[in-house]
Amino acid sequence: MKLITWNIQWCRGCDGRVNPARVVAAAREMADFDVLCLQEVACNYPDLPGTLGENQYETLASLLADHTVVKGVATDAFSPEGDRREFGNAIVTRLPVLQVFRHMLPWPADPSVPSMQRSALEVVLELPSGPLRVTTTHLEYYSAVQRAAQVERLRDLQTEASGHAAAPPRPGKDGPMRPLPRPASGILTADFNFRPEDALHARLQAPLSPGAPTYRDAWKIRRPGDPHPPTLGVHDKEQWPGPAFACDFIFVTEDLAGRVEDVVVNATTEVSDHQPVLLVLGD
Repeated sequence: MKLITWNIQWCRGCDGRVNPARVVAAAREMADFDVLCLQEVACNYPDLPGTLGENQYETLASLLADHTVVKGVATDAFSPEGDRREFGNAIVTRLPVLQVFRHMLPWPADPSVPSMQRSALEVVLELPSGPLRVTTTHLEYYSAVQRAAQVERLRDLQTEASGHAAAPPRPGKDGPMRPLPRPASGILTADFNFRPEDALHARLQAPLSPGAPTYRDAWKIRRPGDPHPPTLGVHDKEQWPGPAFACDFIFVTEDLAGRVEDVVVNATTEVSDHQPVLLVLGD
């Protein structure tokens, strides 16, 4: 399975142009992906630089007609004119989707900085080896308090899923109570807005309750001892004038560590201010 994660900055490249088709083309050039995890997808936000307020969820669906586009809206608001506005994440996949969870992440008050609601989008996919969870999110940039709370929630969600896997709900009637798999094995991708040396990077990988497989950094599994390549500020020096750094990671649960065949950062593309990251997982 080939998975790409990418903060696409509402499809805005380093040249300031918004072009969803260019994003899709760059992802396809990187790999014949099975799963594409996206952060910063916009719908009806014309005040974002370079956009006309287009519905990027619909545009991505039209560009990837052979895939399923699962929305993971975090900010869900209405304009003064009454039009709906959405901003958040998406998971695009050609694999069968068994079920979807949309988790709103903690947003404790922190009036010292700007911030916004964040969400984690979780899908359960059907692979030849069995069901697998994939979660993508985008943690708060400005508030360390909120970002730390969001990491704790991601840890709790892993514990919760492991509990469901070990003790599935009692079967109910047909309909929404029909039980579906929610495995403990999973992949977590994001623009985490923390760096590898940040304590939150280690915290996300700290042991969980007994029986719950912990997350491990896929890059460190594949290339132990090698530093993470930068994923932000590589080409866009107007927004990010300082040294480039890594903040986009892929974590896998420890039971999947032996299946990590490769992790690659695309250092050349300039169609976002972030660089995409590819995971190749053996099945």
